[in-house]
Amino acid sequence: MSEDPFVYVYVRVANEVEAEIRSGRLPHGARLPNEREMGAQYGVAPGTARRAVKELRDRGLVVTLPNKGTFVVAPTT
Repeated sequence: MSEDPFVYVYVRVANEVEAEIRSGRLPHGARLPNEREMGAQYGVAPGTARRAVKELRDRGLVVTLPNKGTFVVAPTT
C-alpha cells in the first residue's frame, strides 16, 4: 500500500482495492473479505476497512447485500 501522508488511510485502502478491481484481479461478482479479514490483509483497523468499503460503494464499484456480503460490480469505465 502506498504511503502518501496527505491521504486518509481508508482512501488508500479503497484506492488499492479499486486498482485490483480495474486490473481484473477482483472480477465482477467477487466477494470482498469481511471487515476483520480486510483489516488484517491491509494492516488497518476493521473500522478503517469499513470506511474503505463505504468509499468503494460511493464510487459505484461494490454493492453490499445485508447478511450476504460485499460484491464487486462491473466498473463503468
